[in-house]
Amino acid sequence: MAKSSPARLLRKRESSRQASALELFFDLTFIFALTRLSGRLLNDPSWLNVVQTTVLLGAVWWVWVATAWSTDWFNPNEALIQRLVVGVMLVGLLMAAAVTQAFGTHGIFFAGAYVLVHLGRAATLLPALRGHPAQRRTLVVAVWFGVSAIPWLVGAFLPAGPRLALWIVALGIDFTVAYLGWPVPKVGQVADEQLRVVGEHLAERFGQISIVALGELILVSGTTYASGPFDLPRTGAAVLAFANAVALWRLYFLPEHRALSNPFEKQGARIAVVSAYRHLSFVAGVVFLAVGDEIVIGLSTEGLERRWGAGLIVAGAVLVLCGRIAFKATSGIWSLGSLLGIVVLLALTPVLLRLPPMVALAITTLVLGAVAFAPSTKGRRATQAGGIGLDRT
Repeated sequence: MAKSSPARLLRKRESSRQASALELFFDLTFIFALTRLSGRLLNDPSWLNVVQTTVLLGAVWWVWVATAWSTDWFNPNEALIQRLVVGVMLVGLLMAAAVTQAFGTHGIFFAGAYVLVHLGRAATLLPALRGHPAQRRTLVVAVWFGVSAIPWLVGAFLPAGPRLALWIVALGIDFTVAYLGWPVPKVGQVADEQLRVVGEHLAERFGQISIVALGELILVSGTTYASGPFDLPRTGAAVLAFANAVALWRLYFLPEHRALSNPFEKQGARIAVVSAYRHLSFVAGVVFLAVGDEIVIGLSTEGLERRWGAGLIVAGAVLVLCGRIAFKATSGIWSLGSLLGIVVLLALTPVLLRLPPMVALAITTLVLGAVAFAPSTKGRRATQAGGIGLDRT
């Protein structure tokens, strides 16, 4: 019985590939975290804050990604895995609550929660997997999270500048070693078979968290609009924000995304790691757009905040399009429309920063909509050698 116990923890290939109710419940923590991150961006209009908030978002995102991988590798219907996910959810709430003062008095709470999530997961799984090959995978992953824990925790006790530098190093370690397969000297990296994911399940999880991010945009826009008069300018801004959300939804959920599970299955773990990076670009872009929409709907008359709103809107749209280019590249397709949209937005940025932010919102919505609803020409020029195609969307 003891020997079969570790095997029961693992997700079987024939198991359901749909996300469980527990995983959807876990995503509620991410909603709270996105709300805190967007609030942080809104309250401090500085590019230093953009860098700081992006680092915090990267850490929050990596907690979500690691949990998504855990429920992909392990059976979420097992009691131990359920307790683990709920525990991560609780610690994640503390991490999200500390976001506002993460570079102030709450740095140790943020960094400590991040480290606790990853090392606590290992401490839970290692004894349960004793004697099973999957234990080695958990061990080498834990080794690297232990390495990155040093700059995370040391940085928490330093002033904001050195803290930011150390946390960037820590996040860089976590992101890089995942792509490399968590190699440990004299031990090697985890075998590809041990890192292989259930493509359909992981693709669904990425789609669900993207919907959560879009929900944050809708929530922020609706709340801001409801907090003031329903006059024509504010109503127009709210309509533009909604149109922006529709364009974002269309950009992500094109047919190409529905085939995202195929590269996961065929190319294995590395493409799943790369997809995590790509989705971070999309989610970050949506967060930036949500804050920009809030400023536009609020009809701020303060010059710095207006430029801040326009800058966030353009930056958010560019990040989303970068993510979309990466999405399509997963299937061997180059998105010319997305690339053209980026060029147009960057070329117009100096002008948009001098105009009311509602103009920036209108232009970005127009560009995103044009890319989203343009007829697809997928694969018309695909090459037989590499399977690379061009798509004007």
